[in-house]
Amino acid sequence: MPYNKINNLLGWLCFLIASVTYILTLEPSVSFWDCGEFISCAYRLQVSHQPGYPLFAMIGKVFSLLSFGDNTKVAYFTNLCSAIASAATVMFLFWSITMLAKKLTAGTGLYKTTSKYRYIAIMGSGLVGALAFTFSDTFWFSAVETIVFALSTLCIAVVFWAILKWDAHADEPGADKWLVFIAYVMGLSIGIHLLNLLTIPALTMVYYFRRYKNITFKKAFFVFLLSVLLLAFVQYGIIQYTVIFSGWFDFFFVNTLGMGFGTGAIVFFALLIGLIIWGIRYSIRTKKYYLNVAFMCLSFLYLGYSCFSYVPIRATANPTLNNSHPDNAFTLAGYLNRIQYGDNPLLLGPYFDAQVTGQTEGSTIYSKGDKKYEVTGKTMNYQYDHTTILPRMYSTDASDQGFYRGWGQIPEGQAPNFTDNLKWMFSWQIYQMYFRYFLWNYVGRYSDADGQQSTESIDGNWTSGIFDGGKHLPKNITDNPSYTPLYGIPLILGLIG
Repeated sequence: MPYNKINNLLGWLCFLIASVTYILTLEPSVSFWDCGEFISCAYRLQVSHQPGYPLFAMIGKVFSLLSFGDNTKVAYFTNLCSAIASAATVMFLFWSITMLAKKLTAGTGLYKTTSKYRYIAIMGSGLVGALAFTFSDTFWFSAVETIVFALSTLCIAVVFWAILKWDAHADEPGADKWLVFIAYVMGLSIGIHLLNLLTIPALTMVYYFRRYKNITFKKAFFVFLLSVLLLAFVQYGIIQYTVIFSGWFDFFFVNTLGMGFGTGAIVFFALLIGLIIWGIRYSIRTKKYYLNVAFMCLSFLYLGYSCFSYVPIRATANPTLNNSHPDNAFTLAGYLNRIQYGDNPLLLGPYFDAQVTGQTEGSTIYSKGDKKYEVTGKTMNYQYDHTTILPRMYSTDASDQGFYRGWGQIPEGQAPNFTDNLKWMFSWQIYQMYFRYFLWNYVGRYSDADGQQSTESIDGNWTSGIFDGGKHLPKNITDNPSYTPLYGIPLILGLIG
């Protein structure tokens, strides 16, 4: 049987296995946390919390129609959307792994080009990798409830599969259509979750290693820095400043020229579209191929991002759930910038016990009035008496401060120092909130408790199960279905490759 046929059939087999697994274990109703909000937003096309998930809501709406008017079934069918998306993710993951395995085994001397052993190695690696991911704890959890991560993971799987398809055909005419496709999916994914933007550095590095021959560490590092700048350009330049500039255009047309709300925004987007069309035509006329690809990618990125027009359209309709009421460019910019969550210091900021010593006014806040935009306040910038670099423990909320002191064993009345910040960063943010979750998926876990008390606590911690016999674990742990020692087998298989 031809390689492509085997590869396609096994990919769809992975989809079938994953979809059956997720549908059989599907949440029948509403889960905890954001799921109820997302279901409501999908069913009634409402405006969710910042920064908005418009494409997710629209796709969820399609699945909610499968309830045929039975409100008690809406949650089930929006959950089904996550199950199908997650199964598709597994399928694309299989195809990505087989493409990588095919490339890695080519010309190694280990297998002949058409050897059945090479086929077994390639398909076997794809099946092991894809099915290990299928049954991983975190992915399975999000696959059976209405949450954005299922569709977001699908977008990640699709763009990575697409860059590998480009890599396989990069020397053929028209191969760069895959780059345009990636840009379009990237734009669409913004309407689901921003997580997909993190693939930009990886995609850029694949492009560099495939397109250029004289590869050095210095050049590769420089390209990586460029990829980070490209990520920042999409995150800030396209997602946020496109809306900010349209807001200032609208401000001028409304407050200065006395025209209706939205006029300036329409003019701005008309100019933006015209500029992109001019750039495409110019690149064709001057035969600048790479400039043409860049403009095509930019146009399709914006085309995907245009799904965010849903937010002001539905906000204007004033649905029951209308978070921040972003019906104009100014409120939409704040909505996209997640202003309701405040500013979290990243590189420099206060300790959690710092006191405010002064404040200065920042930028002006405008809101939509009856006939024009009106000043409703100023942002405030605060100065503190106790600041540090990498302020990991920064919240001034009393409950957060108590948790900081309890976790870091900082006595009451004692000021935290930089070492305490580093301990918090490594023990809580990196280990407890990342590596622990990672090990749940591929090594095993004790229970389904959240385990936020100590890194030594059994509740919510990871375990391979290998040494559990000598720990004399209580029956309420070993007899609980959530006790899932995997003996590290999925991790070992993944590391072996």
